[in-house]
Amino acid sequence: MVKEFSYRGIPKEELDNMSLEKLFQLFNSRQRRSLTRGITDGKRKLIEEIKAAKAGKLKNPIKTHVRDLIVLPYMVDVTVNVFSGKEFVPVIIRTEMIGHYLGEYVITNRRVSHGAPGVGASRSSLYVPLK
Repeated sequence: MVKEFSYRGIPKEELDNMSLEKLFQLFNSRQRRSLTRGITDGKRKLIEEIKAAKAGKLKNPIKTHVRDLIVLPYMVDVTVNVFSGKEFVPVIIRTEMIGHYLGEYVITNRRVSHGAPGVGASRSSLYVPLK
């Protein structure tokens, strides 16, 4: 049996039909504050692109640097390429992501594996022959 997703006990179908004010009351205080303070132009443009992609009007993939956009129910099943600082990483928005930020799903750092020190790495490396 497949478990149905519910956000704080409310199924996805009800979340889709819920007004934004009621939906905001379900979010944590940080998300509520972010949404009630207004939407910037960059976020507004991304939201319009997501709506166009959901309607099937957009051919190109959505690329964005906006990592602090909160996932809302109408954004589900859209792929957004989010910038990680080096490259655009595709993120498929799923129902479990509702209420979270886009940037939470794109890692901005990676593990550093150091190799051997190069020439000029320390004072003693001046006296090491190259061959």
